[in-house]
Amino acid sequence: MATRATGATRRGRTRWASIHFFANPARFLRVARAVYPWAAGSTAALIVAGLVLGLYVAPPDYQQGDAYRIIFVHVPAAWMSLFIYVVIALCSAASLVWRHPLADLVAKSSAPVGAAFTFITLLSGSLWGQPMWGTWWVWDARLTSMLILFFLYLGYIALHAAFDDPAKGARVAAILALVGVVNVPIVKFSVDWWNTLHQPATISKIDAPSIDSSMVAPLLLMAAGFMAYYVTVLIPRVRAQIASRRIRNLRMAQVSR
Repeated sequence: MATRATGATRRGRTRWASIHFFANPARFLRVARAVYPWAAGSTAALIVAGLVLGLYVAPPDYQQGDAYRIIFVHVPAAWMSLFIYVVIALCSAASLVWRHPLADLVAKSSAPVGAAFTFITLLSGSLWGQPMWGTWWVWDARLTSMLILFFLYLGYIALHAAFDDPAKGARVAAILALVGVVNVPIVKFSVDWWNTLHQPATISKIDAPSIDSSMVAPLLLMAAGFMAYYVTVLIPRVRAQIASRRIRNLRMAQVSR
């Protein structure tokens, strides 16, 4: 019994150490400097490869023709919209519960990127829907929940900027992020829970996806490229937030003297 308790204690300490590994801004900046060139290079290579395969190598769809090719932007952007919001929610929890010094900075820096991906999802979906459905927009479950996600991003950004005290703005924005995370599974499973015009999941099973393998490859390349782009954009944004926090702390120290 004591052995099990000791093992659980060690695992808890390991998780605690992993959570706080990047709590030191200097350590984060060292790792970020090493990661940044690889992320930037991967972004260019993956997106170019994905676009070439998607636009020139993948065959036309037997029903939609070449109009379906917007999928190679639309679907990866939608995946990133959900992924980044989950990152924001996790960082918000770490900020509220463990007072992680960098968690809020990562969440705040991620929000505009997630909002941009969500906007691209909505815009590309409208461009795709018009020739397929005969309308730019329908109020079905998937589109409506994705629009709500976009408003959650905007609300998070606005709350961060709405308070003179950055710490208070961060707390209120973190609460919104945690409350709004309930919308993520709604977006994901809306096409399964309700009857909608939106098509079901493009890749619902790894062993038997619903599209041809020649279309899966560029889709996954674009998804990886968007992920690398997120890391590439996130690093300088977090750097700027760290510098801004240092300047603010120095000014407050000078005022208190």
